[in-house]
Amino acid sequence: MRLTDFHVAPMCTPTRGQLMTGLAAMRNGATSVTAGRTFLRPGIPTIAELFGRAGYKTGLFGKWHLGDHYPHRPIDKGFQESVYHLGWGQRDSTPEFDMPLIDGRYFHNGVEKRYRGHCTDFWFESATAWIKERKARGEPFLCYVPTNAPHAPFVELDEYVRPYQGRGPAGFFGMIAHLDKRFGDLDRFLAAEGLRDNTIVIFMTDNGGTAGVATFNAGLRAGKTTYYDGGHRVPCWVRWPAGNLGEPRDVSTPTQNTDILPTLCDFCGVPVPVRAQSDLRYSGVSLAGLLRGSVRELPERTMVVQYGQTPKQHEACVIRGRWRLVKGAELYNTDADRAQATDLAAKHPDVVQRLRADYEDWWKGVEPTITDFVPISLGAKPQPVVEMNCGDWENIYADNTGYVRQAVGGPTGGTWHVKVEEAGEYEFVLRRWPAQTKAALRDDYEPVGAVGAKAKAKTATFPTIARGTVEIAGAKQGGPADPKATGVSVRMTLPAGRTRLKAWFSDAAGTDLCGAFFVTVRKL
Repeated sequence: MRLTDFHVAPMCTPTRGQLMTGLAAMRNGATSVTAGRTFLRPGIPTIAELFGRAGYKTGLFGKWHLGDHYPHRPIDKGFQESVYHLGWGQRDSTPEFDMPLIDGRYFHNGVEKRYRGHCTDFWFESATAWIKERKARGEPFLCYVPTNAPHAPFVELDEYVRPYQGRGPAGFFGMIAHLDKRFGDLDRFLAAEGLRDNTIVIFMTDNGGTAGVATFNAGLRAGKTTYYDGGHRVPCWVRWPAGNLGEPRDVSTPTQNTDILPTLCDFCGVPVPVRAQSDLRYSGVSLAGLLRGSVRELPERTMVVQYGQTPKQHEACVIRGRWRLVKGAELYNTDADRAQATDLAAKHPDVVQRLRADYEDWWKGVEPTITDFVPISLGAKPQPVVEMNCGDWENIYADNTGYVRQAVGGPTGGTWHVKVEEAGEYEFVLRRWPAQTKAALRDDYEPVGAVGAKAKAKTATFPTIARGTVEIAGAKQGGPADPKATGVSVRMTLPAGRTRLKAWFSDAAGTDLCGAFFVTVRKL
């Protein structure tokens, strides 16, 4: 079955949160890829938790990007087997600073390990080995394989890059070819193991045509991060040979990735979460009847696509049937105008008014929570040592290595929202560079730029760091810095509870220089 009018968010974290919860990003809390907005709100059940309660084994293999620290890790959100990397991707994301895509690192149920070969191969091989074990034990399974490819940095094996050299961004196209091969391998594996007929397989992407690379986008306007269809209307296939879905066909009804959770629950007899009345307008619906052909159309509904670091009213796309209202002002009929070239707002003011009213009613339910940030836990027994990074600073876009090198965030950096789980004495180690680089405070650290290249560390042109300061729970404490050391240690006694954390560096004259981009916290 091919869903031809299927919508996600225009960026990856909001899409992943919607897929995991069946709730709109603006409702579940994961609205952006950075800026303290990558976390799901507590108490919202994920698809892994729902299937786990129903007796399924649950596994994740690849990219999570819904939080790297307790209580936001995949093992905290229902995935019994979690094989994943941190942040948005390897090598260039803030937490994976300098960790390569070939012979890189991964986390197995929260424990750091190393893999051999290319990450795309490792995710699929780990997933198939896990599925094979489930079959041997007669256990039903939910397997989630969200790869970090195709996404920058475009580091790929030569065998996949070579056919595309001289024909565009060869590394990017090579990543697609590699992913395509491994998906084909997965299909053959399911057939060989006798699992193909009664395994539901869904293939989809997390946003529209990628930013920065000119690609075919099926005639849709714009691409990733935008509210035109090119940003959030994506491929989605559903296959289940033993599921009574009928003949292969296209389904043109507008659908959204929030519909995947209730659909899979419906197909598999898993109880769906009981939603509060206030959540119903943000929830997906089951597509089981539509896919099985027992209903020809869903009741017409209004869907909203919205995400963002600092979400604003009407900065969204409102979808109802053939209509798209973009940013509260532009109106398009995508049945007649797939490329959204002609704005029909002036010709159909009644449609604009209807969709604006639907959206404004929807907005009332999410606006009060926009500044309600979800905290990271400190001193929690499941993760006693936490390495914070600037990618989680409130409302600051600083989730890759370039932002660290440029020392973004002003002279005192950004704010982390945290929850101190237990009162007591805590140690904070403030670093300019992540611990795994072993780079000193004085260094200009250049991360690896290609496979096999070595990172460089040289004396920085940046002013000399002489002191580090921590501000948390209404108290401030500093400590001297040795420029040749990798960090500054500060100890503080903290009460339990929610609070904010800031940490920064200053010079010998007391002038604030920049935030501490990486802070390791542990309870003593």
